[in-house]
Parts: sequence; C-alpha cells; structure tokens
Amino acid sequence: MIRKLSLDGYQSFKISLTRETTSVKDIVESKNNPLDDYVDEIINTLGKLRNTLNGENVDIAVEKILEARRIVFFGVGLSAVPAHYGSLLLSLLGFPAFSYSDPHTQVIVATGLTDEDLVISISHSGNIRDIVKSTQVAKDVGATTICITAGIDSPITKVADLVLYSPVTKFEHHEFLRGNLGELAVVEVLFRTLLSKVYESKLEHFDEVSKVLKPKKYDESK
Repeated sequence: MIRKLSLDGYQSFKISLTRETTSVKDIVESKNNPLDDYVDEIINTLGKLRNTLNGENVDIAVEKILEARRIVFFGVGLSAVPAHYGSLLLSLLGFPAFSYSDPHTQVIVATGLTDEDLVISISHSGNIRDIVKSTQVAKDVGATTICITAGIDSPITKVADLVLYSPVTKFEHHEFLRGNLGELAVVEVLFRTLLSKVYESKLEHFDEVSKVLKPKKYDESK
C-alpha cells in the first residue's frame, strides 16, 4: 500500500497521514468557542510530533551538536524564529551557537565553515530556495547539515545529512499561514534531549548563568 502511494516508507506514510487529518477550514467554520478550537488545534499539532519525529534521528542530532566546534542555525521568514530560539537555548547550555536569517549573510557564513561545524537549517515547507542554497554551501565546504522541516522529500531534505520532520496543520490554499509551531516543538525536543545528557557536567556553567541573569530581575524582597 505504501509503495502504491509513492512513499519511501512507513515513516513517510505516518507523516503524510498526520498532514491530511486536520484542515484549517474546519477550524474557521467551527461553531465552537474559537479559543477552544485554537487550543485544541495546537494540542493536536504537538501530538502529531510522535508520528513525524524519529527518535533515533534526534539522538544522532544531539551527538552531532556535542561533537561540533560551533552550531549555526539558518532560517528565513517565519522560520527565523525557531532558528533564533534554537541558538539561544544552546547558548544557555554553553554551546557556541549562532543564528542567521539574512540569506546573503547565511551564504557568507556558510563559506567559512569547516567539517568541524554543524548547520541546522529550518524551513517549514523545505522548498525555499534561499535556505536550500545556504545549506548546500555549508555542505559543500564539509559542514554537517541537519534540517528541520515538514516537507516530505522536499528540496532541503535532499541536501541535509539528517532530517528531523516536524508536524504540520493542513492549509489548503495559503501555505504561509501554517506558522512554525511544529518546528519550535522539534527545537524544544532537541534542547531537552541535549540537556538530559549534559546536565551534570554543566552545573557550574548553569550557576554562572544564574548569577549573570539575577541582576536583570527586579528584587522581589522589596
């Protein structure tokens, strides 16, 4: 059956199935409380992550992060948000992580990478020329490339060394309205998996970060 549907395997089948189970039209035309509908849709989207995200690939991605000299996130448009979020989370853990959203800057940065570096490119559709180009440049110079995308067999998946699939909400006509909740969720899973592996060894670092951040808060004792 899966072959008849022109899918690569069971994982692609699961991702395709979750993509077709929800329609934005259903939510817009719903007679229920809009808040309830929107919250249910968010919960539903995150729940799909179990079907789209491969745990073994997450573990591999975490190992690549641990091995990398520096980690660079690429994302354009809405995808720049989870890219920046990812670089911030990894920086909090003490890793040299950076994010770039301008396509020209991405190419310039990618050209200077080496086989010791890691690029994590984020694109919901996986079909944006700029992000595919930036990822390809990074790969050509020897950097390891990972992509986070909801686009099964999209152009970016052909470039990346490792693919982490995010869930999608089906929008029939306006793809740009899908948002990036799924990609943010994948970044969060990466962060938490990484944290579980380095927590004990990073306790001193966490204490230092806490000291630096403390003066930025209002004194609650007053």
